[in-house]
Amino acid sequence: MPDKPLIADVRVRRALAPLALGFMLLAVWQAVCVSMQVPVYLVPSPAAIAGTLLDDWSLLFDALLVTLRITFFAFALATVAGVAVAFLFVQSKLLEACLFPYAILLQVTPVVAIAPLIIIWVKTPAAALTICATMMAVFPIISNTVLGLRSVNPGLLNLFRLNRATRWQVLVRLRVPSALPSFFGGLRIASGLSLIGAVVAEFVAGTGGNSTGLAYQILQAGFELNIPRLFAALFMITVTGVLLFALMSALARVCLAHWHESEAEA
Repeated sequence: MPDKPLIADVRVRRALAPLALGFMLLAVWQAVCVSMQVPVYLVPSPAAIAGTLLDDWSLLFDALLVTLRITFFAFALATVAGVAVAFLFVQSKLLEACLFPYAILLQVTPVVAIAPLIIIWVKTPAAALTICATMMAVFPIISNTVLGLRSVNPGLLNLFRLNRATRWQVLVRLRVPSALPSFFGGLRIASGLSLIGAVVAEFVAGTGGNSTGLAYQILQAGFELNIPRLFAALFMITVTGVLLFALMSALARVCLAHWHESEAEA
């Protein structure tokens, strides 16, 4: 049989469709800026943004590394704390009833409102920013993991009980495998929220010096009316968020594709 054309692959079409739409929108944006002679201090063209990204690559990339370091630390801390809290909630409904409202309270409290307090209380700026980002990212992991741990097959649960399985055996051999799809869904959300939390915390902190993140570069570019650099920094944040989501999706596919229908090939 002749090989199928590359475009017939579902995964290729899924990747090419948004890229094609993105290039079309960029072309329209460039055409409007050129035809209407829009000043760069209002809305820079994609070409101007790309040129600034190349010219200031060293500055922006170093700032991106600072933001990424906070993002990864916050994401790891949120994952560990969220999974641990979810395990406690599943083992005790009373504990869940007592503490889950406070987890919701943590989620709905604006980070912008409490970040100044955390920055005052915690003397190390990096630790304060990490705590702020962790607070923003932890709730989806708690919520999704608890949902997954609760969503077990009743027949299998009765079978485990019939065989006098311990709580630890039920947790490790039944609840954890059943919770993996929901857990990875929480990771997808939390990866983006940890990045947002890091950027928001940097905005509130407004720290300068050599170890500055992308949020500080955005603020500085706004003060200097260097709008192309501002857009270039925003572009780097956006691409980083997309890559984090894609990384979590790929991790879920690797772990689940061979046994769970949520990641099975269409």
